[in-house]
Amino acid sequence: MRAIEIAQPGGPEVLREVQRPDPVAKPGELLIAVQASGINRPDVLQRKGLYPMPPGVSDLPGLEVAGTVKAGAPADLAAAGLSIGDAVCALVAGGGYAELCVAPAGQCLPSPRGLSAIEAASLPETFFTVWQNVFEIARLQPGETLLVQGGSSGIGVTAIMLAKALGAKVIVTAGSDDKCAACLALGADHAINYRNQDFVAEVLAFTGQRGVDVVLDMVAGDYIGRELQCMADDGRLALIAVQGGTRSAIDAGLLLRKRFTLTGSTLRPRSVAYKTGLARALHTRAWPWIESGQVKPVIHQVFPAAQAAAAHALMESSTHVGKIVLAW
Repeated sequence: MRAIEIAQPGGPEVLREVQRPDPVAKPGELLIAVQASGINRPDVLQRKGLYPMPPGVSDLPGLEVAGTVKAGAPADLAAAGLSIGDAVCALVAGGGYAELCVAPAGQCLPSPRGLSAIEAASLPETFFTVWQNVFEIARLQPGETLLVQGGSSGIGVTAIMLAKALGAKVIVTAGSDDKCAACLALGADHAINYRNQDFVAEVLAFTGQRGVDVVLDMVAGDYIGRELQCMADDGRLALIAVQGGTRSAIDAGLLLRKRFTLTGSTLRPRSVAYKTGLARALHTRAWPWIESGQVKPVIHQVFPAAQAAAAHALMESSTHVGKIVLAW
């Protein structure tokens, strides 16, 4: 099969197309004929040598794929509610940049009706991540307000649409007026250009000084202390990345007085059983929103798989809104 490997740690140019042996599905796995692969920030970290692979995982990058089911044991197909030839998308721990990919059966979902493989490939990583953190850990409720740091990212646009479908209000930050406008067009109630606006003051003004109920934070660093200043009583902060650094100073007294909850999570090392639970929740609750058109994939650009280096360069430029996808 054709695949994209990391020749050595480095810049986008270290991604190269190679021939690899076809993978074989083990018990509990399905083999997918891949038509499209999503690009995600952890792929960039892995390419740079900054994201150690879990034991036993393919060295090929790629955390999400879409295509058709090519092989799998009857019991595994039945458990996933799938058949050979079905259109699927899947969350994988690695190996997604390839024409064939194995995935745990429980992490395979039928592609939502009406979506192309390109669109379906943009879903798993961000939908699993947002559902885990915003809906299950932070327990966002209808009528509450969510603050999303980085609203124009793949995670950000997913959080906007899922939270709005739930019936929540959404405030986002983004790095340009154009990105803010794009977030508003996707349904965000308020967008803050963090380069020339103070998000703490903006959030408090927009919420009538009450603050937000949930924060989805990919930045960390000094953002955490500032986020606590614009959270409502019993607010929940879900940290999913540390792009702004790992050191944070917080007002512990404020944390106590306002009964805040701070959580951190990663998804890649979690068990198949845990991710299977997320997949079932998405299929039951989020997939109907997609199939009704209430939630739509946001694709910024599609690259031929052989141009994976260009796709990574775009990801690192942070000029995109939504997802970047490779087509096979």
